[in-house]
Amino acid sequence: MAAPKRGRSASAQSKPGRALALILIAIVALTGGMFLSGHTTPRLGIDLAGGTSITLEAKADQGSAINKANMNTAVDIMNRRVNGLGVSEAEVQTQGDRNIIVNIPKGTNSKEARDQVGTTAKLYFRPVLAQEATGGAAASPSPSASGSSTASPSPSASKSGSTGEKATSSSSPSASATSQGRAVTDALKADSTPSASASASSAASPSASATGGTGTSAADAKVQAQYAALDCSKKAQRTTAGEGAKPGATTVGCGEISGVWYKYLLGPAAVDGTEVKKAQAVFDTQTAAGWQVTMTFNSKGAKKFADITGQLAKNAQPQNEFGIVLDGEVVSSPYVSSSITGGNAQISGSFTQAEAQNLANMLSYGALPLSFKEQSVTTVTAALGGDQLHAGLLAGAIGLLLVVIYLVAYYRGLSLVAMASLLVSGILTYVLMALLGPAIGFALNLPAVCGAIVAIGITADSFIVYFERIRDEIREGRSLRPAVERAWPRARRTILVSDFVSFLAAAVLFIVTVGKVQGFAFTLGLTTVLDVVVVFFFTKPLMTLLARRKFFASGSKWSGLDPKSLGAKPPLRRTRRPAAPAHTKEA
Repeated sequence: MAAPKRGRSASAQSKPGRALALILIAIVALTGGMFLSGHTTPRLGIDLAGGTSITLEAKADQGSAINKANMNTAVDIMNRRVNGLGVSEAEVQTQGDRNIIVNIPKGTNSKEARDQVGTTAKLYFRPVLAQEATGGAAASPSPSASGSSTASPSPSASKSGSTGEKATSSSSPSASATSQGRAVTDALKADSTPSASASASSAASPSASATGGTGTSAADAKVQAQYAALDCSKKAQRTTAGEGAKPGATTVGCGEISGVWYKYLLGPAAVDGTEVKKAQAVFDTQTAAGWQVTMTFNSKGAKKFADITGQLAKNAQPQNEFGIVLDGEVVSSPYVSSSITGGNAQISGSFTQAEAQNLANMLSYGALPLSFKEQSVTTVTAALGGDQLHAGLLAGAIGLLLVVIYLVAYYRGLSLVAMASLLVSGILTYVLMALLGPAIGFALNLPAVCGAIVAIGITADSFIVYFERIRDEIREGRSLRPAVERAWPRARRTILVSDFVSFLAAAVLFIVTVGKVQGFAFTLGLTTVLDVVVVFFFTKPLMTLLARRKFFASGSKWSGLDPKSLGAKPPLRRTRRPAAPAHTKEA
């Protein structure tokens, strides 16, 4: 009776065209996306494309000493600010004992990054005593000012009984980077916008407002005069508003709401920015509230925040608001209806993603240990970097040429598979770098170019591992088609282990470094992942197809798979077992 045939699972051996079609579709889709986005070239770092260099000088502020520890802390916070939205390749480093140099590559929103770095004063949460539009605008806040966003406790805070609710925005938020937040609660939903008379009376009599249950002292005559004379529509006045104010003193500030500048009378700081443990922008999909900014305070800040929100909730607008003040500017002023306990809160409403992320960035990285003065802003040329790039690309081209010569001389026909795989890997790398520029702020600098050149060797090594496994199977006497399939499992394990080690090294390097070295690590990690994709979805299926072609299957001496030149054993043949001798019974 014949033995049953062993089944063979469907694999790339039977349908390699599917894998090739999949990677071809991916290339076409990514390339199409690149052209549709208009970003057809990778963003270049400051060393290749030039950019802006900002020099900041440290100033001792409110007892903070200018020392190495405080300077390093400032560098770390500034670096996280300018790189907070992605791999923008900005560089922040100290120069001497008092200066910090910030290099922002061309193509990055240098104005926004400069504002983030230049906003160097400490972050405070101050109760709002009075508020008024300036520059000829209406005396009362616009509907968007009172209803553009909400502040409500997070679920953990809601357990204590604080149940702020969200309200639909009545107008679009400001397009500026400092979007204003407002809180609308049950008590204010019916009429969230104060009347002009109420707002005017608050602004006209700040001293009365100051004693309206917020626990702050009356504003003195000097601050009242500053508030009365302040016109925040004028840049010269708003840049100096609140300058030199101490945390425990009443002060003034400016903030922008939907394109209109408002002036604020602010009470003593209730919470310090250093007491914000974490802030992040999140998208609320459950209640369709859109982008929100969540805040988590440390234990000390949580108690202070609960106290101030409990006091503010007893007042009417605008005395139930707290201003988030950074460098004298009110970047947000949400209001509350009850004490928010638990150390968690959220500011939500009609934020765009960029506005929410920018506010979260300020809350997370706003508190610097020192104040800084902008000393100079210069434009950096890319002449030196261009020369180095030319030399690096020349070295890379020579290295690639040597690899190709080696492949052709040693592997002959198989070198076509390796070169085609290198081409596919190169296309994917280029397209992804072009797309990642606008997506996450990735900028190609000299170390990143170095990482791409190193990746050529990593990718070629994967092909060599697979080719040598195939040749080993042929030396054992197998024909090409079974050799291709039998070699794949062992080659696959080796390739995956090798690429995992390379990716792990790149990931660790990316995490523990900043600036240009991160560019090298990011590029190395990206190309390592692409190597796995290309080998699995292009190299292996292509070899399966070529094994069916006479040129390779017959073992031509130009194919690189000639059994004779490889010293192959005689072909393996199946032999039948000899028939068992017949046994006869003895009589």
